Amino acid sequence: MTATPERPVVAAFDVDGTLTTRDCVVPFLRELVGTHRLVHSVLRRPGRSGRAAMRRDRDTFKAIAVATLAGRSMEEVAERGRRFAREQAARWLRPDTTDRLAWHLESGHEVVLVSASLEPYLGPLGDSLGVAASLCTRFEVDGEGRLTGRLLGDNCRGMEKVRRLEDWLAGRDVELWAYGDSAGDAELLARADRSFLVKDLTVSRAPQP
Repeated sequence: MTATPERPVVAAFDVDGTLTTRDCVVPFLRELVGTHRLVHSVLRRPGRSGRAAMRRDRDTFKAIAVATLAGRSMEEVAERGRRFAREQAARWLRPDTTDRLAWHLESGHEVVLVSASLEPYLGPLGDSLGVAASLCTRFEVDGEGRLTGRLLGDNCRGMEKVRRLEDWLAGRDVELWAYGDSAGDAELLARADRSFLVKDLTVSRAPQP
């Protein structure tokens, strides 16, 4: 009998609360536009913001916040993102889950970040961690290299995480491991062969047998 070859392992990590100790989206947006302008953007749309609050609709809140960036140079935002990523790496990474990520890399597994975090800082953070790809929320940019104030595609949370990951896998047959900490990761964890809900627990460097 011919042995069935083992499938290659891909490890997909959420970021905020999974690889980091805190949310990173709001601090980055605050750094770009200031707290006052972010709050004002919500208050000047009371109907839309109120409905989003009642539904706990993070997608709408993010869209409202991103609208404040209209007209900003993507080159400038990307540079701010690189600086922010260095701050994340120095101050906000969880030791346990980043150790698990390192174990995957040392084991020859592909690692991908799948996150609602924003591309200007998540791309550089992913590069510093040595991952194969960073699938995340992206900004729409016009022909002059300026932000339109809209997202390019959907906010990368919930089912969008699975869609983006499936597109990246491009039909490859892999053994998927997934790590997350919140309801926004539920669909990704359900898609995985091995899933790890890491909220309120410490993850060992290597998985327990």
